[in-house]
Amino acid sequence: MKKQSNSFSKFSTKRSNAAIKEQFKQEKRKVKKEREAFFEEKKRAARGPVDNTRVAGRGPRPGSNDPKQGNQRGKKDNGPLPGGQQSFPNEATGLMPLNKFIAHSGICGRREAAEVVKKGLVKVNGELVTEPGHKVSAKDEVKVNGRKIWLAKNLVYILLNKPKDYITTTDDPQNRKTVLDIIGRATPERVYPVGRLDRNTSGVLLLTNDGELAQKLTHPSNEVKKVYAVTLNKPLEKKDFDQILKGVTLEDGLASVDVLAYADNKDKTQLGVEIHSGRNRIVRRIFESLGYDVKNLDRVVFAGLTKKNVERGKWRFLNEKEVRDLKHFRKGK
Repeated sequence: MKKQSNSFSKFSTKRSNAAIKEQFKQEKRKVKKEREAFFEEKKRAARGPVDNTRVAGRGPRPGSNDPKQGNQRGKKDNGPLPGGQQSFPNEATGLMPLNKFIAHSGICGRREAAEVVKKGLVKVNGELVTEPGHKVSAKDEVKVNGRKIWLAKNLVYILLNKPKDYITTTDDPQNRKTVLDIIGRATPERVYPVGRLDRNTSGVLLLTNDGELAQKLTHPSNEVKKVYAVTLNKPLEKKDFDQILKGVTLEDGLASVDVLAYADNKDKTQLGVEIHSGRNRIVRRIFESLGYDVKNLDRVVFAGLTKKNVERGKWRFLNEKEVRDLKHFRKGK
C-alpha cells in the first residue's frame, strides 16, 4: 500500500540492529572466502603457469606507492580497475551473440543492438546478418552502418550530475550540446547514457560501455528505483496528491508513483517522487495531466546512485563498490 509522507525521510531505508549485525556477518564471511581464494591461487601458481585469462590481480591504486596494494587477491574474473574501469578478457577470446558484441563495443545497449541487427544494418566478415544471436568473436570483422567496431578493452562507469540544456544522447543531428560534451576525453572507450533525462531535466545520469549492465538497469521488469525532486508552478492540492498516489491515466496507460512526499510542509510546490517506471517524461506528464507545470525536475537517485559530492555539470568514475552493487542489485532497488 502506498503511503504519503511529509518529508524525504521516506526515501531512506531504516534498518534494524539485527539487519546490521547480519550484514556484518556476511561481510566477514565474504572476506574469509576471498582470503581462502587468494591462498588457493598462490598454491596453483607454485604448481605451474597461471592462465592469465582467468586470473588477474589489481594494481596499486592511483597515487599509491605501496606495492602491497597490488595483486593481493587472485580472482577468476577481473575486478574493477582504477578509474571506474573493468576488464573482461573472456569476451575477447570466446564466442558471443552479435548483439552482445555490439553492446560491448560501446555503441548502445544489448536491446538496442538487437534492433540494429534486425534492421539489416550489420555485416560480419562482409556478410549481412539479421539474427542478433549469431555467434561472433573478436577475430571477426563487424561493421555497423558501414563502420567497423571493436570490443572495448575496459568497461567504464561514469556518474554525471547533468545540468539543464544538454541532450542525453551520444550524437545530435541539430548540433545541440550533449552529455558527452561534458565528460570530454574522460576515457578512450566509447560510453553512452543509461536511460534518458530530457533536455530540461537535471540530476544523476550513468554513462558506461557495459551493454549488459545497461540492459539490466533499463529493462522494465527490474523496476529500478528513481527519486526526483519536483518544483511545481503552484501548490499541489490534497485531492491531486491523493489522485497521483492512486494512479493517473495518461495517453499510454495508467501511471503511478511508489512514494509521493512534500519536501517542505510550508511550501507545497516542492515535492519528492519515487518511481520505477522508465516511460518517457513520465513524471512531468503525471503532473501536467492534472493541470500543473513542472518548473524544475532533478533526479537525485538512480539505482542507488546519488549526486552527493558531485556538483552540477561535473562527473566522476564509480568506485569498485558502486560497480559491484550495480551488478548485483536486487529488483526494485
